[in-house]
Amino acid sequence: MKAAIFHGLEDIRVEEKEIRPLKENELLIRVKACGICGTDIHIYHGEQGSAPVTPPVVLGHEYAGEVVEIGPGVKDFSVGDYITVDPNMFCGTCEYCRSDKPYLCNHLTALGVNLDGGFAEYSIVPTTQAYKFPKHVSFEEAALTEPLACSLHGSDLAEIKPGDKVAIIGAGAIGLMMTQLAKISGASYILVSEFSKERRELALELGADAAVHPVEEKIDENAFDVVIECAGKIAAMESAIKIAKKGATIVLFSVPSPDAELKVKPFEIFQKELTIKGSFINPFTQKRALDLIASGKVQVKPLISHEFSVDDIHKGLEMQRNPEAIKVVVKP
Repeated sequence: MKAAIFHGLEDIRVEEKEIRPLKENELLIRVKACGICGTDIHIYHGEQGSAPVTPPVVLGHEYAGEVVEIGPGVKDFSVGDYITVDPNMFCGTCEYCRSDKPYLCNHLTALGVNLDGGFAEYSIVPTTQAYKFPKHVSFEEAALTEPLACSLHGSDLAEIKPGDKVAIIGAGAIGLMMTQLAKISGASYILVSEFSKERRELALELGADAAVHPVEEKIDENAFDVVIECAGKIAAMESAIKIAKKGATIVLFSVPSPDAELKVKPFEIFQKELTIKGSFINPFTQKRALDLIASGKVQVKPLISHEFSVDDIHKGLEMQRNPEAIKVVVKP
């Protein structure tokens, strides 16, 4: 098969790769669509993903495809099934796995991070990581189940209550998903802060009440019950603390550079009695995310801005960093 294989710092090569025989409870899927995530960009530039990366490996952890072969012992899947993939796998034995927090697993492994993933014509997927989806959902939409599942975890942590005022900083794919989740959760007012005019307009179409430029337009300080930061920039995180009202919850959702450092005034956190949370991957939210896409309650198709073939993986990675792009999808 043809695969885009990551060999190390800024080194991805499109090569022929042999498909190994299937093991117990594994599926071979023909990959139909795979989203490019910010994590892929971090890994490409030498930074760690959700789990340590050991090249060579096929990246791409947001993907969907069609089952073309089933391995020994497979009972609940058949050739022809459409599936989307939850890439994250837990060891089951570390202290976090045994304390009802397996998503914080000390030995987390992930398809498309340290195991071969979706930037290829075919992928081997354990049945535990596969979710069937109905055929009225496109493969491109289904590929975005994983980022929506991660967004759902962040939204759960935000604990948005009906009537809350919510600010979302950054309107990339995640920020636009968060906008829709805030609306579903009953927010009375949703403000989106974003540099790109096109993204601001899309945020309004998807449920935001206001969409502002973070520099050119002033955002009221001490005004929001919930602030969700999705921009990955230190300035955005500092802004989140300023615009949060007393007693607010702030979710720092984005994945900044591992070396980035945030300057905060502890007194401001004390005085406002702020709750600040991080959000990591997608613990047991994949099925909920898929149901939201299938029902049309969350729209992900408008977020897909560009499509590339595996042969053009370098162009796809570069485009995902471009402010013009929202979500870039690779179609093997």
